[in-house]
Amino acid sequence: MSSSDIIENLKNKFNPDAATGLDLTYQFDIEDGDNYHLIVKDQTCDVKAGNADEPDCTLIMNTDTLKGIVTGETDGMQAFMAGKVRAEGNMMLAMKLSELFPN
Repeated sequence: MSSSDIIENLKNKFNPDAATGLDLTYQFDIEDGDNYHLIVKDQTCDVKAGNADEPDCTLIMNTDTLKGIVTGETDGMQAFMAGKVRAEGNMMLAMKLSELFPN
């Protein structure tokens, strides 16, 4: 499964109710794949290839970790604690991802 397929799968899990009033950009830096960013804006979610100009939160991981988190096989917080995911920017927004994209 490519990183683009995984990100598209993530978009399908989007919970618009959790995004009411939000205007955020999440950058996904995939170490062994292509980078993507998600724009969450007032109950909508848009996925774009490449890097965002000024992301609110950047998550750095490899394709396997991304796949595990999106499919629910891997707990995002455990992956972070194990060093499989690194976050830059607003750390609280990384926590919000589980509300925006529930498994």
